[in-house]
Parts: sequence; structure tokens; C-alpha cells
Amino acid sequence: MPAFFLDSKDNPKIKHLRALIEQNAYRKKNRQTVLEGTHLSLAWLEQKRSITSIFTTEAAYSHPDLEKIVSLYDGNVFVLSESLYKDLSTLGTSLACLAIVDLPTSREALNFAEDTLILDNIQDPGNVGTLLRSAAAAGIEQVVCTKGSASIWSPRVLRAGMGAHFSLNTYENVELEDILSKFTIPVYVTSSHQSESLYSKNLRKQCVWILGNEGQGASKYALEKAEAVAIPQPGGQESLNVAIAGSICFFEMVRQRL
Repeated sequence: MPAFFLDSKDNPKIKHLRALIEQNAYRKKNRQTVLEGTHLSLAWLEQKRSITSIFTTEAAYSHPDLEKIVSLYDGNVFVLSESLYKDLSTLGTSLACLAIVDLPTSREALNFAEDTLILDNIQDPGNVGTLLRSAAAAGIEQVVCTKGSASIWSPRVLRAGMGAHFSLNTYENVELEDILSKFTIPVYVTSSHQSESLYSKNLRKQCVWILGNEGQGASKYALEKAEAVAIPQPGGQESLNVAIAGSICFFEMVRQRL
């Protein structure tokens, strides 16, 4: 695979790459995002998806992990100076690999009778990515993000998700009011102020989980329309991190279904 050397931050390809990394609006406009690190790129390629272009460094170009990616890829490889790559990268110490990919479209319409995770105004990319990873591990295949939530396909959320995105149907910028009444299965919302325990619920059949904003918790609409549950905390903490709370709920569901 031929390599092309780029050494100017003003090169149009570098400007395009930087904008995809840094600007959500630019990602939406161009329908592209950036996978950072060899793990995500390999996971993407193993799903039979294509990469548009790869950026790396001279030191990383001959690494076995990068060679494996290049062997599965038929596009251009752009080699950057160490300083230029470091200026673009947000990971720091990982093997140099930035891959531009086209954003996938939802493979099918939202199914209102299947297990679903709804992220209602969850803003931290790490929390969103962790929840996607836990949901995928628990067998939940569709995830809805309301307006105000962190962009699912941002590089930071992709890193936290560790490839979970690639096995999920995802839907963004959805209004909760437009979909909640359409579900034909139980809908649960987590709330630290509710007395009904998660462990009192029968979770053996399909259900919906709503997780709310890190600081404000579940929205008023969600609390009105869904069945609120709490995770017992005998240690007396006010609340759990939303990604931890969601993961506990998903795997209580898994436990009951085994």
C-alpha cells in the first residue's frame, strides 16, 4: 500500500481531519467521523465496513497492528510527522492510527417492542460510550439519544464505546415526547428518589430503560410517563454515576433472563 507524506498543518486533508475530530457540526455536515487507535479500526473493518483514509506516523507504519489494518484496507495511507500527529491526536500514547469513516445510517426503523436504551440528555462522552458498551454486552441492540445528549459518533464517545457502536442500531436527536407512547413494552426510568427497588421488577421480557442527565437526573416527562425504579444503596450515597447505574440495571435484566 503506497504511503503519502504530509507535513503541513495547512494541508486540506489535515484541515478536514482536524475539523472531524473537533467539530460536531462538521461531522454532521460531512457525514463522517474519526476512529482513533488500532482497536476501533480493526473492529470496524471486521464488521465489513470501509475506511476512507488512514493517518499514521513513520514509526507506527511498520507496526504489526497497523499492517493488519492496512492489509484489510484499499485506500490511501497518509504518514505525518510525530509532532503533527501529536497535535491532532487526543489519545497520546496509543499506536498512531486515525481513520476517517463515513457515518452509518440506522439499519432499520426503531422497533417499539424490543429492548431499548434511551439516553435522555446525557452529556458526558465517557458516560455515553460506557453505556453503549454495557448495553451491547447485555444484548440491547437499539439505543436512542435525545437532543442534548453527547454525539454518539464523536471520537471521544467512540473511544469509550470500544467498538460497541458497530453492533447497535442508534438513533440521535430524538424527542422523548415523539416516541415514548409508542412502546408496547414496560418502560423504566432510573431515579435515586424513588422507593421502588430495581430488584422487585420482573425484567424477563423486553423493556425500555431511560437514563437521565448526570446532574439533573431524569426529565419530568420521563418520570411522568415511565415506571421509576431505584437501585438500593445501603452505603448512603446520594446517587450513582449514570453509567454505573445503567450497567447495574442491564445486568439485573440479564441475570433474571438467564
